[in-house]
Amino acid sequence: MEEVYGFDMTDGEGDFFRYTADHLFADIWHRPGLSDRDRRLLLIGLLAGQGAADVLGIQVPAAHANGELDDDALREIVVFLSHYAGWPNGARLNSIVEDTIAKAKRRPVVE
Repeated sequence: MEEVYGFDMTDGEGDFFRYTADHLFADIWHRPGLSDRDRRLLLIGLLAGQGAADVLGIQVPAAHANGELDDDALREIVVFLSHYAGWPNGARLNSIVEDTIAKAKRRPVVE
C-alpha cells in the first residue's frame, strides 16, 4: 500500500483496512500482466468518470511522486478524459493535477 501511494500508511481500525491492504495492495496491485503505471492509468480514468475527486486526490499525486506520470502526461490525461468523463469531472481532475504539479515544484529536491 505504501509503495502504491508513495507515503507511509498506518494500520486503520477494523477489518476494512486489513482487507484493503492485504488483498488489494498485496495481491491485486502485484499481479502479472500490467505495470503499476498501467493500473494507475486505468484507475485514474475510472475515478475521473465517477467524479471521485477524493480518491483522485490520492492517486494523482502518488502517480506523479512515483514517477509513473510526469507533468505533461498528467495534463494530457486531463484533456483526453474531459471529453469522455465530462467537462465538470475533467475540471476537477485538472485542479488536482495542477495542484499536484505546483506542490511538487515547491518541494525541495533530495539527492
